[in-house]
Order: sequence, then structure tokens, then C-alpha cells
Amino acid sequence: MKVSVLASTLIGSEIIKIAGEVNEMKSRGIQVANLTIGDFDSNVYPIPQELKQNIVDAYAENQTNYPPADGVMALRESVSRFLKDRMGLEYAAKNEILISGGSRPLIYSTFLSVVDPGDKVIFPTPSWNNNHYAHLLSAEAVALPVSAENNFLPTAADLAPHVKGATLIAVCSPLNPTGTMFSEPALKEICQLIVDENKSRKEGEKPLYLMYDQMYAHLTYGDHEHVNPVSLMPEMKDYTIFIDGSSKCFAATGVRVGWGFGPAEVMDKMKAIVGHMGAWAPKAEQVAMAKYLDQTEAVDTFLASFKAKIKSSLDSLYEGIIALKNEGFAVDAIEPMGALYLSLKIDYLGKTTPDGQLLQKSTDLNFYLIREANVALVPFSSFGTDDMCWFRASVGACSKEEIVSKLPALKAALAKLK
Repeated sequence: MKVSVLASTLIGSEIIKIAGEVNEMKSRGIQVANLTIGDFDSNVYPIPQELKQNIVDAYAENQTNYPPADGVMALRESVSRFLKDRMGLEYAAKNEILISGGSRPLIYSTFLSVVDPGDKVIFPTPSWNNNHYAHLLSAEAVALPVSAENNFLPTAADLAPHVKGATLIAVCSPLNPTGTMFSEPALKEICQLIVDENKSRKEGEKPLYLMYDQMYAHLTYGDHEHVNPVSLMPEMKDYTIFIDGSSKCFAATGVRVGWGFGPAEVMDKMKAIVGHMGAWAPKAEQVAMAKYLDQTEAVDTFLASFKAKIKSSLDSLYEGIIALKNEGFAVDAIEPMGALYLSLKIDYLGKTTPDGQLLQKSTDLNFYLIREANVALVPFSSFGTDDMCWFRASVGACSKEEIVSKLPALKAALAKLK
């Protein structure tokens, strides 16, 4: 059967392939530490009790019809208050905030609203799905390789050679897949680059926008603090489209309530696109979230406990990997900064397994570790990079005890490679 050129050139998800292997092993009763999925085991990390009750109440009140295309007004108003209270950001509920079913419709509608076929879109690799969204729009994708030395984040110097004629820079902090985040000086330099570039453009020329994905903004650890473009440089308000929501900070991935905010004229176009896709969040969940965001004490209590639990798992995995490094294994990790991810370096490409298989690619190594150590990771190659020895470990779908219990098996599996 014939399909469109676009459909025929889509690249399948490597993460889905890994999940298939993990699920097949689990069906045979093998206990695999699934560190692949950017999700939460809802038995380990349930959503806030107050939010759960609000959802039950909303269904009891028959809040089951279509919501407004840009979201229930009460939710947009509570998001506006939440942003001001938590980040000092002032965005109007009426026309600068958009609600959707999680972050994906917001990201896709951002691309559709500002990017034309052939337009230049700049993003770092590794990063989540920017390569696919650029492909869907037939944009010119400028995928910038970034390194561990800069915590896998782009610098202004990395971006500068490419901004002329570009329409969109897409970044995320804390970053999926690495768990790393921008420092204030680094982000401020990028903001200055964008402001200067836009000042140089002619009247009527499309601006250079920044899509700033901050879905993990409330999940930061230690001395690391989230920063955003508009607080650092108010001039960026005209050019910044924020992606945000409840999925990660409240373990509410299945609740499907995301919010974007930015320039009113862009939000208006995104609203129309989300409406045509029917990609709004369910009304009952919107009503429930509106009430929850205003429950300040409940939000504070949940975030404190939630963050401590995730950090404990991240720290345990990080310390385990560093212990292996100190024993002479070719591994490394970047200190946990934010999100629910740890960047792991497992430098064993070119080695041979006990049964004689040569590990030529990171996917070969990953499937070896799944089978031999019952530990499943995601190679950075799944996030648009060339093949390298770095992997994402996501701790949301496992308990701390399960993660720690697999470290001896990981050590034994690596020791067998020659």
C-alpha cells in the first residue's frame, strides 16, 4: 500500500524497540530494572492525593463535556498565578496561556505556528524529538552536537554561526535526556544572542524565536536552580515560547495537563492548531488541576517529598557508577542536577561478549546489558546523536531498592566483556 512521502520517511522510536525487549523479558518472569522510560511507576510515585481527589470530584460534578480550545479559564488563571508566585513570570490568562493534553501538542503547535518548510530550526543533540518535529515540517534541521564538557547543553558560541536566517532555537532545561541544566550566565549569553539577532532583522522579517521547554523546572537538586530566559532578560518575552505542565513535576504523566505560554499572537495560532487536532486536556482534569495549583501548602509538601525521593534514587545510581569507575571500570556519570535522568558513560564499544558478539554500536551494548544484567537504558543515539558511549537512565519507573539491587549484576556483566 502506498503512503505519503512523509510517512514513508518517518524514523521509528528506538525507545519503543527497547521497551519491546524489556516487556518480552518481563513476560517470562525476568525482573528487569527499566531505566528507559521518562515516566513514573504510579505505585512508587503516585500523583498528589489532593489532585487525585480533585479529579474524582470533577467527574462527580459531571465536568465531562468539551473544554474551551485554549483551556478552562479557571486553569489558565491558576497557571498565571502559579507562574508569578513560583518564577516571577507575568502572563495573562486571557491570551498568553494555552492548555493542552500534555506537552507534545504544545511543542508540535509551536513548530507549526512559526516554522515554514525550509526554515532553519536549531537544536542541540542529544535532545528529545526536535529532529522528528523538524522532519514533520520539512524544516532545515541544524542539529548541533554538544559535549559532556558543557553538560550536553549548547553555548551561545555553538549557536552563533547558525542564527542568521533561522526561525527557531529549541532547547530544554533541565534537559531530557541528560538531567543537566543551564547556568544563569550560559542562558543569558544565548538570550543576548537572540535579542541582538532580532534587532538586526528588517521590518516584516520573521523573528528568531526560542522554544524553552521547562517541563522539569520544579525538579532540581542541591545547589542547582532553574533559570528562564524572560526573568534573565525581559526583552526575551517577545521571542520566547515556553513549554510547561504537570506531567513531570506532579508525576502526572497520564493526567495529560500541559500549559504553554508566550507572545499572544503566537498563542492565538497555537490555540487554533491544538483545537483542530482536538489535543486539549480532558475537562475534569483541567478543573481539578486549577484547584490544585492554588493549594499552595499541598503543592509545597508534595514537591519536597517527591524531589527528595527522586534525588535519592538518582544519587544511589550516580554513586554506584562512580564506585565502579573508581574500581577501574570504563564508566562515568554526571552529577544529578534536575529532572529524573542521569547521564551515564559506559565506554565498552568494540568489546566482545562471552558468546563472541562484537559490540559495535551503543544499541548492541544496551541489549547486552538488558539480557546479561537485566538493566535497560536508552542510548543517546536515540536522541539524535551520532553513536556514542553515553546513555540515559530514568529512575521514575523503578524503586531505589530495585536500582541498587541491579548494580552488582551491571558490574558482573561489564567484567565479562573482553
